[in-house]
Amino acid sequence: MKARVLVGTCSWADKTLLEAGWYPPHVRTPAQRLQHYARHFPIVEVDSTYYALPAQRQAHLWAARTPPGFVFDVKAFALFTHHPTPPDSLPQDVRQALPQELRERRHIYYRDLPPELRQELWRRFAEALLPLHLAGKLGVVLFQFPPWFRPSADARRHILEARERLPHYTIAVEFRQARWLADEENRVRTLGFLREHRLPLVCVDEPQGFPSSVPPLAEVTAPLAVVRFHGRNAATWEAKGITAAERFNYLYSPEELQEWVPRIGRLAQEAEEVHVLFNNCYRDYSVRNARQMAEALGLPVGKQGSLL
Repeated sequence: MKARVLVGTCSWADKTLLEAGWYPPHVRTPAQRLQHYARHFPIVEVDSTYYALPAQRQAHLWAARTPPGFVFDVKAFALFTHHPTPPDSLPQDVRQALPQELRERRHIYYRDLPPELRQELWRRFAEALLPLHLAGKLGVVLFQFPPWFRPSADARRHILEARERLPHYTIAVEFRQARWLADEENRVRTLGFLREHRLPLVCVDEPQGFPSSVPPLAEVTAPLAVVRFHGRNAATWEAKGITAAERFNYLYSPEELQEWVPRIGRLAQEAEEVHVLFNNCYRDYSVRNARQMAEALGLPVGKQGSLL
């Protein structure tokens, strides 16, 4: 059975995209931008939820401003993926409930939080996404783990904890540590673990040759498959002190996109749905490449499609 394939980008409101002129001059408000984007693509990834817990009202507005069938993939809050998180990004009452020593730190980690505060943050995150879920517009919750999240029993337990904390949502897993997939032994173990628990592996295209580089595999581990394109800018991939737009400053050539057409085709033969998202969010690069990929796959841009 052939999958529904949705192609889009990992942002619709990135500063450099707004400056690039992709939006017409009369499209000025957040509501107008999302509505304009949704006329061109059937899916988008929400990045802001990585930096702070989303508000339920915001999720309701996202659902209301997009047409039936539109899909939002949502990044998990940084704290849940073992990234350093500024205490100021927590809700005020949760921040005040932290021990004083934690409130005064520049960053805190998941392991630092008392169990009751962890539970409360998971609860609020899940409730915030409920409007998208009830509208049938929530795709996956994307857990992008950092380079120091290495293969281990503890790491696998944390992935399962995330699934248990969000039982009604689909959890997708992206690694930024080569050890999970680079050598055959770990690759077999990792893919087997994800398949056993029906967790989508996020397939990636990204610069190679770094400890954080994951090979460009096309593997189905759950009914839904996800592919994210980060660009191939090796000079900026692990650079310090630059913006996300600078890090992902890369425009794919048609030939480079074509490399993925048969891979996405294989994913579509095995999965029920495939999400293809471009994270090269520098100026209009992501929307240009997303349109080119949709055309290369034979999909009508702005509509849901399936590979023929």
